[in-house]
Amino acid sequence: MSKGRLVILIVFIVLLVDQTLKLWIKSTMMIGEEYHIFGNWFILHFTENNGMAFGLELGGSIGKYFLSIFRIVAVGFIAYYISRIVEKNVPTGFLIAVSLIFAGATGNIIDSAFYGLVFDHSYYQVAHFFAEQNYASFLQGRVVDMLYFPVIKGHWPTWSPINPSEPLIFFRPVFNIADSAITCGMFIIILFHRGTLQKEL
Repeated sequence: MSKGRLVILIVFIVLLVDQTLKLWIKSTMMIGEEYHIFGNWFILHFTENNGMAFGLELGGSIGKYFLSIFRIVAVGFIAYYISRIVEKNVPTGFLIAVSLIFAGATGNIIDSAFYGLVFDHSYYQVAHFFAEQNYASFLQGRVVDMLYFPVIKGHWPTWSPINPSEPLIFFRPVFNIADSAITCGMFIIILFHRGTLQKEL
C-alpha cells in the first residue's frame, strides 16, 4: 500500500468510528446519561465539551469562534504538512502518527462546526436530527464526549492540599475517539519520532 493510501485509510477509519459513535450517542442519549460497558471502570457517559481539552473555555461566543477558526487553520496546516512528507522517505510510524492527529482534529471540528446546526439540545431530552430549532450556529457547536474510565476511586489522603472529603477519581476526564487519535499520534511522535519531526519541520 502506498503511503498516500495509508493516510487516507487512517483518516477514513478514525472519522468513521468517531462520527458514528458520536451520532449514536447524540441521537439516543441525554446529557449525563450513561451505559456501563465493563463494570464501573469503562462507562459511556454522554457529555458535551464547549471548549478545549478538559472543558477549558476561551470566553463567550467570540472565544468559541476564535477557537474553531484556530482549529481549522491548524488542520489546514497539518494537511499541507502531510502532503509535503507523504512522498518523502519518512518512517511509516511518523506518517501514521501525523495522520492520527489530523483525523482526530478533523473529527472534533465537525462537531463544533455542524452539530449545532443539525441537532437541537440534549438537556433533559434526546436530541433530534434536523430539528426545527437547532441549538447553535455555525462554529458554535459542542464536541460530543463519551469515553469515561474511572479505574481508581477513593479519597485524597489527609496530607494532600486537596480536601480529603473530595473524591479521588482516576481517570476523571471524559473524551472521545478523536481525542484518543490525537493523543496516540502525539505519544508516537514524542516516544519514537522526535528526530523526524525536527528534521521535517
